[in-house]
Amino acid sequence: MTTAWTADCVREINASRIPRIPIIEENGSTTLAAGRVYWDMWPIQDRDGFVASIHGRELWMALSAPDRGDPSLRHFEAKIRLIERKSGNWFDRGDVLPDFPVDYEREWAGSAVTDGEGASLYFTAAGTNQLPGGYQQRLVESHAIIGPNGLPDAWTMPRASVSELAPEYMLADAHEGEAGKIKAFRDPAYFRDPADGREYLIFTASLAGTGSDYNGAVGIAQRTGDGWKLLAPLIHADGVNNELERAHVVYHQGSYYAFWATQNATFAPGLNQAPNGLYGMVSNSLFGDYRPLNGTGLVLANPDMEPLQSYSWFVTRELLVSSFVDFLGLKGEPLPANPDAANTLFGGVPAPLLKLNIDGDRCELTETVEA
Repeated sequence: MTTAWTADCVREINASRIPRIPIIEENGSTTLAAGRVYWDMWPIQDRDGFVASIHGRELWMALSAPDRGDPSLRHFEAKIRLIERKSGNWFDRGDVLPDFPVDYEREWAGSAVTDGEGASLYFTAAGTNQLPGGYQQRLVESHAIIGPNGLPDAWTMPRASVSELAPEYMLADAHEGEAGKIKAFRDPAYFRDPADGREYLIFTASLAGTGSDYNGAVGIAQRTGDGWKLLAPLIHADGVNNELERAHVVYHQGSYYAFWATQNATFAPGLNQAPNGLYGMVSNSLFGDYRPLNGTGLVLANPDMEPLQSYSWFVTRELLVSSFVDFLGLKGEPLPANPDAANTLFGGVPAPLLKLNIDGDRCELTETVEA
């Protein structure tokens, strides 16, 4: 059963009661590689969704690209980098995947899971190598062994996770596009249901068969003996929002929490009083019905004076929340249209980690975590 995140829920978001993330005081990690920007993070998790300890190492992944002086250009050179969290700092361990002879142009966000001996990476293959700069998206995967040093190695050639489209989903196969307006088939997040051990990929999707341009959805595919099979979306925002980004599910105290990130600009007209933020819904079973967290779906948002300071929130089984520093230093002013001016405000580094507290349908920030 697909649950709707409705316009009525979004209209209930009250500016005076929005749960705000503290202002980020420092913009930048000095231990990552110079001349690069980083965004859209996720940890290597165990199969239950907790951040894994791999031979004593805490390993994460993030999208990264050379700093070209214009933040918008990073999406067209993105590759997944391995980063390590150690003693309160982040360290770049290089590209995750070698340069395989693939038919896509770049790597967008996903997730990674380990059983202690091997690792699996599920990610988005973006664009085509024949014609650069497109917005085509596919779900792909690669698998590795864990070396004696705790690092994944000997990755397999990436291959498609989903080979057949289901009627509920739109293809994301357009070459031309504009940020915030493109359609989605991306951001695969691994989830194993503790109720029966079945494995799923949760992902950011677009609902088919609708007349609205605002048709974001939370998609799901189930592992079968023949690969991954698409099922009907868990949640849709038809007529409400175009992009439910970085969609993923967290199991907590017997309930299923679907989270996603979205932006003010991707809400339908009349609903864009809603902020950039982490949103979510909860259900007693994986397949719904889902109820909006906190009555509206909004879990966390940036502060009024810095509405773009962080983005792309991802929640783990420990209820640890990662994100990256987006544009910091606006001090209540709009983002400059000039790329050079915008670049002086762009972070491109991991944001401070956050911790949530969940009590049934209520979900709120409890603390900021070092690094």
